Amino acid sequence: MNASKVVMKIISISFSILVTILIVLCLYQGGRMAYDFGYRVFTEQAVDTEENAKEKVVQISSDMSARDIGALLEKKGLVRSADLFAVQLKLSSYSKKIKAGVYTLSTSMTAKDMMQVMSADEVTETETEE
Repeated sequence: MNASKVVMKIISISFSILVTILIVLCLYQGGRMAYDFGYRVFTEQAVDTEENAKEKVVQISSDMSARDIGALLEKKGLVRSADLFAVQLKLSSYSKKIKAGVYTLSTSMTAKDMMQVMSADEVTETETEE
């Protein structure tokens, strides 16, 4: 075996090891990101605490998708991620129950709290005369 064949074999093995290491690192990072996202779907906290909460008015129309609602809430600073909110909405019991309207939401509300507000039946108070 001559020297050039040995060098080429060493380079080939080194390249294979490098590619394998890169694939393992990519799989690890991808798995870690997927786990973090999945964990946040069920445990995401509110953007602010009660003391620092700000109220924001949002208008939901009937033609908005879960992703559109998430983007609006993210733009208003009510959620950290539009994609995360869309997944939370799709997986919740409030999916397809969001009603069009104007809502006042707080930055201290969780995504679930906001979904409850946006899907609740309108409560009308009536006064009874005695």
